[in-house]
Amino acid sequence: MNLALYAAATGMESQQVNLNTISNNIANVNTTGFKKSKIEFQDLFYQSARQAGAESGAGNLTPTSVELGNGSQVVSTSKVFTQGQLTQTGEKLDIAIQGDGFFEVERPDGTSAFTRDGALKVGADGRIMTSSGYPLLSGFQPVPTGTSSISISASGDVTMTTPSGTTTYRIQLARFANPSGLQSVGGSMFVETGASGVPEIGSPGENAYGTLLQGYLESSNVNVVEEMVAMILAQRAYEMNSKSIQSADEMLSRVSQLKR
Repeated sequence: MNLALYAAATGMESQQVNLNTISNNIANVNTTGFKKSKIEFQDLFYQSARQAGAESGAGNLTPTSVELGNGSQVVSTSKVFTQGQLTQTGEKLDIAIQGDGFFEVERPDGTSAFTRDGALKVGADGRIMTSSGYPLLSGFQPVPTGTSSISISASGDVTMTTPSGTTTYRIQLARFANPSGLQSVGGSMFVETGASGVPEIGSPGENAYGTLLQGYLESSNVNVVEEMVAMILAQRAYEMNSKSIQSADEMLSRVSQLKR
């Protein structure tokens, strides 16, 4: 019965983390470039009262074991990098990535982060930056004052018409061997880790890199209906674990009253 208490308690803790993950997904349903998190569980270690194959006398072996589990634990809340819906905005510096790839961003400490949020802006110095004010790397060049048009092709070729003539350059994208290993740092940005591998730089539309769509933004890949169903299941699992604790408590109460 003590095991029942502890196992159910770990189940409640796991479902609380599950609910936190689902809530964060739903909260970011309208966040540009947001990637939902997927939670995964594992069972905890087992106490073995009798092992399978143990001697049972006269040369016989027990065909099965007696194992008592100790509950569950959360082992992963990895990001799911499926494609979000592309929404047309018409803004010349709204750029969606269709397929694999990230824009590289320079953080205030000089390190790089990576994002799929293509809602870009022009700073006072002409540099292209995110809505949070972080400069874009990825080959982006400053926009001169008086620029009348900016055209961005699917392959990343940028053509700017400026007072001094036409300027052309190409945007690069970054990708990772294991994007689920990236660390989320907020602001729709990720940083590399030992699990993600180092960024590979390439041109849009080449070698399986994604293509670019000017005037579009990638919406969150959160499916509200799926998240609501998952929330209901998490709530029911939490309730059942609490019922297990209540039942174990009632049984212990009966045992404590046997002497009376």
